[in-house]
Amino acid sequence: MEFNRIALVVLLTLIIHLIDTLSFAARIAGIKTKKLALAGSVFNIIVLVSRTSNMIQAPLLGSIVEIALLKHDLAGLEMVFRWVLLGATAGTLIGAVLIPTFINFFTIALNKLDEVGSVPRLIIVTLRQRKTQAIKENIRGVPFKSVKKLAREQMPYKILLLNLIITGIYTTGVLSAMYAGVLNPEYRLTASQLSGIINGFATIVLVLLVDPYSAMVTDRVLNGALPLDSLNRLVLSLVISKFLGTLLSQAILIPAAWIILYFTRLII
Repeated sequence: MEFNRIALVVLLTLIIHLIDTLSFAARIAGIKTKKLALAGSVFNIIVLVSRTSNMIQAPLLGSIVEIALLKHDLAGLEMVFRWVLLGATAGTLIGAVLIPTFINFFTIALNKLDEVGSVPRLIIVTLRQRKTQAIKENIRGVPFKSVKKLAREQMPYKILLLNLIITGIYTTGVLSAMYAGVLNPEYRLTASQLSGIINGFATIVLVLLVDPYSAMVTDRVLNGALPLDSLNRLVLSLVISKFLGTLLSQAILIPAAWIILYFTRLII
């Protein structure tokens, strides 16, 4: 298979998961500046990069599957998919490392937005300034002492476990469905459609159980009912579980493909 095509898919997957992980930093910055709604709105601009990456990634993945089918290269396709999942893990890990720095930059951006009045002006002002020294001053490493302190305290283990499982399913859902289609090419269209059902189930669990708890903690911190450490602890839990979930996806890639194929045969 073409190396450049595979490398691009891995890179795009990394970007998608990197931006998804940085969303936690946007939430903390919104709390610190008391501009939570504005933080979400501004972060949506960055999300556009993720969505664009997703749009490019999908047809590239499809082409890789088609090439594997033509060459009857099932082992090669599995290896490619494992590299893609590794890209998801790498993106999550890089995002976790960048969270402290991103909180700083995002906090500055939110305060600056109040001055300039619009996102396009904010972008123009930022590009004009190019203050290298200011950028260096706001780069932060991971505060390992603080992380260890938070980890020693009571963490929401049920939420952590749920998010781990959801991330594992969501990360490998499309890939497993594609792989199921290769296992039995006659049913590949039906198998690919089942990925939506799998990811939909994971999304429902996320919306019903994980998101409400996360929103509750965020609102209580914003209202002063809980300290900021409570949100930091939650974010740490979610980032750890997301990272572990991407590793879990490696283990369930093939079993999930066979399960999808089984239900595909039941439908047909």
